[in-house]
Parts: sequence; structure tokens; C-alpha cells
Amino acid sequence: MEKWFVAAKKADFQKWAEEFHISPVLARILRNRDLTEETEIERFLHGTLEDLYSPWLLRDMDRAVSVLLSAISEKKRIRVIGDYDVDGVCSADILTEGLQILGACVDTAIPHRIHDGYGLNDHLIEEAQKDGVELILTCDNGIAAAPQIELAASLGIGVIVTDHHEVPFLVEDGVRRELLPPALAVVDPKREECAYPCKNICGGVVAYKYMQALWEKTQDPALAGAMDEFLQLAALATVCDVMELRDENRILVKEGLKLLQNTKNEGIRALMEVNGIDRAKLSAYHLGFVIGPCLNATGRLDTAKRALELLQSRTRAEAMSAARELKELNDSRKNLTLQGVREAEEYILEHHIESDPVLVIYLPDVHESLAGIIAGRIREKYNHPVFLLTRGEEGVKGSGRSIESYHMYEHMNAVKQYFTRFGGHKLAAGLSMREEDIEPLRRALNEGSGLTEEDFVARVHIDVPMPLSYATRELAEELSLLEPFGVGNPRPLFAQKDLLFLSGRRMGAGGNFARYRVRTPEGMEADLVFFGDVERFGEFLEETFGPGSSEALYQRETAGEAPHRGGSRREGWKISVVYQLSLNTFRGKTELQFVMQNYC
Repeated sequence: MEKWFVAAKKADFQKWAEEFHISPVLARILRNRDLTEETEIERFLHGTLEDLYSPWLLRDMDRAVSVLLSAISEKKRIRVIGDYDVDGVCSADILTEGLQILGACVDTAIPHRIHDGYGLNDHLIEEAQKDGVELILTCDNGIAAAPQIELAASLGIGVIVTDHHEVPFLVEDGVRRELLPPALAVVDPKREECAYPCKNICGGVVAYKYMQALWEKTQDPALAGAMDEFLQLAALATVCDVMELRDENRILVKEGLKLLQNTKNEGIRALMEVNGIDRAKLSAYHLGFVIGPCLNATGRLDTAKRALELLQSRTRAEAMSAARELKELNDSRKNLTLQGVREAEEYILEHHIESDPVLVIYLPDVHESLAGIIAGRIREKYNHPVFLLTRGEEGVKGSGRSIESYHMYEHMNAVKQYFTRFGGHKLAAGLSMREEDIEPLRRALNEGSGLTEEDFVARVHIDVPMPLSYATRELAEELSLLEPFGVGNPRPLFAQKDLLFLSGRRMGAGGNFARYRVRTPEGMEADLVFFGDVERFGEFLEETFGPGSSEALYQRETAGEAPHRGGSRREGWKISVVYQLSLNTFRGKTELQFVMQNYC
């Protein structure tokens, strides 16, 4: 079940159209992205790297730069400790490469997902002491590692934290108090006292900002020359960590994609090649759904050090070898994920928890590295917050994926007695816990969820109700001004009522997508492509128009006898749709393409 909403935000669209030389339709879409000021529109459409915020606005950045430069001048041994996902690996690569350029004695440690878990732990601190490390620099982790940072201090190791996750907190007498780790510097835009305007940057961007501040302080020409590659990694991390593509993030990804088309990073070039990506058509989709999963797969099924080695490859031969290995791992991960999703769906039905506001699913035999992906798939299907728990080496581990109306980290903080360790943000989290606490956790989360049935209804936000006949090639080309698309800046959605579906044809190797011939109420005929769940669409046809409707649609080449509501039975299947507009080039011919997203 879903609800459709037509955006009704007001503005002088004609004025915007004239001032920025765009159509009123595009002006309306910009307003739907919550832009209200003309300066915001100008930055959205034409923002450049010069429009990025100063790294010095990040709290503790001055201290972090000073401590690090002192450590480099004193020849202290430095260790960068990242994380095993794309953001953590990209962050670690940015910091390590940058410090090497500045002449630091530096190496990198990436926690092993199974043996170490997320972020800093006692084992990593003890290893650092054995290796003579005097300064640890975290990236994409550390904000919730106060005990480990205290341990490091007791062993004579200083720690600089760079992170972007939520800061742990206590609520005493109704007052929220942050629990910052006792580090030499804590650079995290989520800090209450941090004045950085864009709070939703990823760890890779924090690392990029750190390098930018170091370059501004040192004016090192070699570091300046590396900033383009660091920007590419920050853009990749931003998309893969599912940050909103608004404000600064949008500029970073837009400019990063331009550079990635001609990247000199052998590892990224190799990943594009083994996955058959045309670099000239590289988009945020390729970063998030092709390149990113390959880099993530090594951290899920093996060790993320392999992904770091890929990014640091110096020759095409070693890069291609690593890229092929990562692609194979990702193919294996896809199969394991499908199996895990099936098991999760069976668990929900067998344990009768489908009506729970918060779904807590325990699959002890599922590989713990897949918990987040499986939780995300279940969240997409049920539109409920989901925790997917598995059996780890020491107790239970799990990942959570949330919906917009449920701040996952804050709700976890309210029942933190059930976790031995946890961290995350509004829409995603990771945790460790005891097996005997699973059922008490499930009860506590559901009792305190505050969710209503309305929160579980998927919402479809339509930018402009627009008949297919109004769409033009010029408008489709103009929509490219809104790219890159992603979370917070989705592809625009249009809607058309009462399209007559005349015939259909399944396409693809497994018939997993379809093309439909439709007619508008005005009499125009067009092709509508659907890349969604074709089987579910067939069920909708059967439920709405009667048994045999789905089969009949695919058998018809022209309009003929068909079950129909609201008109002659000879016309076709009358359906309202939400669609996207794009241009599709095939065999040298470019034409308009209508892509169905929703139907009713």
C-alpha cells in the first residue's frame, strides 16, 4: 500500500524560469527540493568547488592539524584506522596517501569485520602499541570509542578522531549531554558545538576536508596535486554511504564524477573495466550500485584490506587482478544475499511478527557481513524499521535499517542496556549483544517505537502531474541539470491519470522487465518501460481487472477485448501511473523514454 502526494510548494515559477533560463517545470522541481532563495538555486544549478565550505568550520580542525603536523615533524609513527565499508576504506586511503605526501611515517589498519568488528577495539590499540605507534588517526569511526581511546592514552598513544556518526549522549533531568571521547581532537560535524553548515557529510568528506586544511596550512604543492584524487574518493564515499545529495554533497559528487571519468586511479579504472562501465556515461548510480558493492564485498566476505590495496594499485596489471577478484566476491555476495532475504521473510511469517512496528529478525547462520543488506531489503518490502541479527564469534551481531519517521540511533540509545556495543545514525546502525537479550530487546523496541500505521505507508511524492503528451526531448535534456540523482535529490516524478494499457511484452534474459504500449486520454500512443517487480504488477492486474488479465495483456499486440473499469471493455486496462522521463540511446538513435515507477 502506498499514498501518492503531489508537491504543492509555492514560488514564482515563471520568475525563476526567466531568471535562470529554465522551464517552469524545472523551476517547480527545484522548489520541491526545498530551495527557496535565488542564491540557493544558483548554487544548485551552477555550484563549483569554490562554493564548498571551509574545512576550518569543523570543530577541532585547527587542533587536529596542529597535533598532526607536530607528530610529522617529530617523526612519530602514525597509524590510520578506518572501517571495512567503502566510506571507511576511502577515508583511510585519503588520509594515508595525504600523510605520506607530507612525509609522515604512517601505515593503515582496516578492522576485520568478523574478528574485530566495527571501529576501534582493545585489540587494535594493543597491536598499535606493539608496533610502536605513537599517534592513531581514526576515520569513519572513533566517536563512540571512549574506552578504547582511554586505553590508548594509558599506553602513551594519542588519538585524533575524524568521524561523521552520531555522538553518544546521556539524558539527565531532561537535558541531553554529549559524551565525547577523550581524544586529542574530535572532528565530527555531528557535534553540537560544531558550526559546520552541512552536517550530513560522510567520513570520506571529513578526511578530504582534513587534507584540504593541511594543504592550506602547509601549501605543499604535492598535496595540492593530490586533492583531485581525494575528491574522487570523497564523492565515491558520499554516494556509497547513502548521504543526501544536497548542499555541499551535491557539488562534491557532481565535480567528483567529472574527474572520475578520466581518473588516474588504476584501481577505480579497473573496476569500471571489469564491470563494463562506459566512463563517459559514469553516474552516481554506477558508484552506488556497481563500483561500491564490489569494494564492499571484500570487507563482507574476506578482508577490506583488499579493497584498500585496489585503490592503492600502482600498475594496471595489479589493479585488474584485484578488480576481477572483487567482482567475483560481489557476485558470490549477491547469491548469499538472495538466500538471506528469503530466510528473513520466512522468519517473519513463522514467528508472526509481521505486525510488529519494529522488525527484529534473528538468523544465526546468515553471514554477519550481509546483515545490513538483508535488513535494507526487508525494510524496502515492509516499510518498517528492521534489525537483522546473526551469530558472531562473540555473541550476536547485527545491523539496522530504518524509515524516515524512526530515528534508529536515538531509539537504540533509549534501550542501550541490551547492547554490548552499538553506533550509527538516523537511518542505519550496527550493534553487538547477548543472545539471551534478543527477545527483551524486541519487546522494548516495539513498546517504545512511537510508530503508527500511518508511518508504514510508503509515500510517493510527485513533482508535477504531467500528461505524457507534454513531455519533450528538450525537457528531458533539461532534467540533466538536476544530476547527480540520489538520496535527497531523486529523479523527478511525473504522473498521468487513466493511461490505457493496450499490450505488453516481457523483456530481458529472464523476463525481468517489460515494455507496455499505452494510450493517453488525449489519444497519443507511447511505450512505457517498467524495470520494477513485473510479477507484482501482474498480481495487481489480476486483482484489479480479474483472473487472466495479466496473461491477456502480454498476449495482445493491439487493443482488443479486456477487462476494464470505467469504460468500454474493448479499450484496454485503464491505469494511473507515476513515471520518470529520460533519454535513451540505442544503436545510435536517441529518443524519449517513459519509465513507470508506480501504478494504481
